[in-house]
Amino acid sequence: MGRAARFTLIVSAALASLGFLALCAWQVQRLSWKQDLIARIDRQVHAEPVAPPPASADVSKADEYRRLRLAGRFEPREVLVQATTELGGGHWVIAPLRLDGGGVVLVNRGFVPPGQHAPESHAAPTGPVELIGLLRLTETGGGPLRKNVPAEGRWYSRDVAGMAAQLGVAGQVAPYFVDESADPAQPQRWPRPGLTVLRFANNHAVYAITWLALAVMTAAAAVYLVREERRRTPS
Repeated sequence: MGRAARFTLIVSAALASLGFLALCAWQVQRLSWKQDLIARIDRQVHAEPVAPPPASADVSKADEYRRLRLAGRFEPREVLVQATTELGGGHWVIAPLRLDGGGVVLVNRGFVPPGQHAPESHAAPTGPVELIGLLRLTETGGGPLRKNVPAEGRWYSRDVAGMAAQLGVAGQVAPYFVDESADPAQPQRWPRPGLTVLRFANNHAVYAITWLALAVMTAAAAVYLVREERRRTPS
């Protein structure tokens, strides 16, 4: 190997080490962000439920998974959104709840398996209802490689504006939806609420250690090559 090639190899190893160090630092930042996220969500899902934000309010990531207490009446219409849960494949049942205080919130009443798709098998209560649930942000577009097709009743994501338009909901609709919480009095009912996924992968520490190890190895390789080059160079 010529001297120019050896010099190129040394520079490449040094640059690779710096790149791995940058990736390690990025993963450390991601670890801090993920830990803060998990702590915030844990606080919110165990807090006392509060009144829902007005339908005209702007909501952000900081509001997601906040516990809400809703009171109103369900309208006799629904959208089924494809879902995969711990109970298997099926659909979420999304229905509009007209709030006593004004406005409409789309409520994810829970999961139904294929044998429970008929509306009469999971009809919403016809009278006044009170429920507790978690605020969720709208999911626009659809699922991976699968676009929502409202005209054909095919939904892969919970797109609040799209579902409200298909349902023909009158009045102002909140820009978020609510995952209904489980009802201890009806643990086996359909739709089955309380299946919101609250487990978040947190592998950033492992990734940071991996990038750090690669940085150390490439830095050691660069040092070794420099020493070899000095050994080869005549005094």
